[in-house]
Formats: sequence, C-alpha cells, structure tokens
Amino acid sequence: MENRQVNIGILGLGTVGTGVARILLEQKELLRTRSSLNYNLKAIADLDWSRERDLDLSEVHCTNNVNEVLEDPEIDIVVETIGGYEPAFSFISKALRNRKHVVTANKALIATRGMELYKIAHENGVDLLFEASVGGGIPIIKGLREGLVANRIESIYGILNGTTNYILTKMHRDGLDFDEALKEAQEKGFAEANPTLDINGGDAAHKLTILGSIASNSFIPFDKIYVEGITGITKLDMSFAQSFGMTIKLLAIYRRYMDGVDLRVHPTLISSSHLLAAVSNELNAIFVNGDFVGDTMF
Repeated sequence: MENRQVNIGILGLGTVGTGVARILLEQKELLRTRSSLNYNLKAIADLDWSRERDLDLSEVHCTNNVNEVLEDPEIDIVVETIGGYEPAFSFISKALRNRKHVVTANKALIATRGMELYKIAHENGVDLLFEASVGGGIPIIKGLREGLVANRIESIYGILNGTTNYILTKMHRDGLDFDEALKEAQEKGFAEANPTLDINGGDAAHKLTILGSIASNSFIPFDKIYVEGITGITKLDMSFAQSFGMTIKLLAIYRRYMDGVDLRVHPTLISSSHLLAAVSNELNAIFVNGDFVGDTMF
C-alpha cells in the first residue's frame, strides 16, 4: 500500500527554518517508516537566498513570494518559522483560511493572539499546532493535552528560558557576576545580542501563558502575569542562597486554587536537593503536579 504524500511549505529559512528543512530532507525515510506518511518538502519562502544553508534544495521550490506557499493548493501543512507578531499573524491566518494546517514555534504570537488563530483554524476545519513553542524538544504541550488529560493540573514549575538558566548557573557555580555571565552566554550563542526579552522574564512569561492556558482550559491574558527578570540578582544573593543549601532559578509558576489560578515569573529560591536545581546551563525542564498522577518532570 502506497504511503499518502503530505506536502509541506516552510515560511522563513533562518536558523529554525533551516533545522526544520534539514529534518524533513534528511530524516524523510525515518518519518515515513514511523508515520506511514510521505512528508514532502515542496516549497520554502524566504527573502534572503544569498546565505549558504548547506542544504540540498534542488527538488524544493524556493521563492521570495510567500503567496506561492500560502496559495499553493497542493500544500497541506505550512510551517511558520519567521517569529514575531507581523507579518507572522497575517501569514498564519491566511494559511488557515486556505485550509492548511499550521505548525509554529512562535510563542509570543500564540501567547498573545492564539485565541484569534484558534478560532480561524476551527472555522476552517484545520489544526494549529505549536509544540515547539515551549521547551524546544520537550513534549510538554502534548503531555498536558493528552498524557495528563485525566488530571487537574495543580501546579507547574518550569525553567523555560535557556539564556537565564545559563547565566544563573554560571553565577552559582563559577562565582561570575551578572554582566560576566551574560557576556559569556552571548559569546557561546546562548544569548541574543539584545537579550532583553530573556533576562527580563518576558520569554518565559510567553511560554507560561501557553502552559497555563492549557492547564486551566481557559485563555490566560499575557498581560495579567506578574513578571520579574534576573537583572537584579547579584553574587551576594547567590552566596546567601548557597549558605542555606539553596540556589536561585528563574521559575515560571502556575498554581491552581479553588477560586482561580496564579501565574508568575520571577527568580525563586529552591532547595539544592530539588530536581530542578540540577537543571543547569541552557537546559529547560518543567515540573508538573496532577491531582491523580502526582509529581512528574519533563
């Protein structure tokens, strides 16, 4: 029996888009074997084709016109890797209205305008999927929506930002001050040239909005979350934490109460014996408590 072909178009061929294309091209046989589907990378739209990507795109339609992807009747799935709010929102909306499933890792857009996009997807009978928007390769969204579907989620404690976790790890282990640790993170590619969204807690808050909305089965407004970053953490703070057998992590916190939920992002003292304390450098981890399953960690 011949495998059904699924045609895919990618919007944007930066770091993320190139990674997606590489998987679709180089892992094609593995994907076919495991899914019984033939995933075919049909088209990619990007504005800059002068940069070397080290990909064989000879059988892929490459264009700088996004409508050649969005309006192609043969494309089944559009993968948005542009990021930001616009034009990403407009492109995703158009893809959904053209009855194409959409996959995106755009946490800022999902956190702030996800409900609008969900409505468009529902009206057109297609899926809007965003697993990689939280935790990278950690399957936390599928875990909450499917694996823990029979549980009320009582709490979530997450290290959701690699940049800040790297900085805090270096301050804790190596005694660096904030500026030194940030500089090292930038040199190693773990921090952006402009790290404001990360170090001020905004990136983690976007991800917490998504997790909190899934856990509570309701839309959580991003601007209602208390957010505090790590720029005020000093070597003295780290020293005091260590003297009490604790460490400092930037945690994204969700807690359920009888009359509602509490969501917040801020530096948090945690015991050095806690599992999250061992999550170091640029790594992420999410500690989830369900009313039946108890404690789990992703």
